[in-house]
Amino acid sequence: MLRIRTTAAAATVAAFAGLVALPAPAHAAGSVHLHKIYYDSPGTDRRTNASLNAEYVQIRNTTSRAVNLKGWVLVDKANHKYTFGNYSLGKGKTVTVRTGKGKDTAATRYQNRAAYVWNNDKDTATLKKANGSTADTCSYNSTRVDYKMC
Repeated sequence: MLRIRTTAAAATVAAFAGLVALPAPAHAAGSVHLHKIYYDSPGTDRRTNASLNAEYVQIRNTTSRAVNLKGWVLVDKANHKYTFGNYSLGKGKTVTVRTGKGKDTAATRYQNRAAYVWNNDKDTATLKKANGSTADTCSYNSTRVDYKMC
C-alpha cells in the first residue's frame, strides 16, 4: 500500500511540477515577423514592373490583435529601405511587400522601385519597429531556390 501511495504521490508531484516549471515558448503570444522572401523573380531580370513585383517579402502577424506598422522599416544588407506609412496588419494576416510599382491594398504594399532590392544569391532582410528595435531578421544564401521561408 505504501508503494502505491508513494508512486501516486511522485506522479502527482511530477505532473504538477511539469505544469508549473515548463515555461511557455516566447512566441506563444505571437509576433509580427518575416515569413517569406521571394528574392529571384522568374525569368530574365529585365527590370520590368512585372518582374520587379515578382520579387517580394511577406510579413505575418501571429498576434491576437491588429498591429499598426506605421514607421516600421524593411531593409536589406545594402540599406534599401521600405518604410510603412499608416498601415494596420490585422491579426493572423500577412502583407506582401513587392519591389515594383502598384496600388497599395490591405494585402499588398509596393516599394515603387525601378530596380531590384533582393540579391539573387544571398542577402538579409531585417524588419525594424518604429522605435528602431529589430523585430525580426531572415537571411538566405542559395542559388538553388528562388525563395526562403523564414
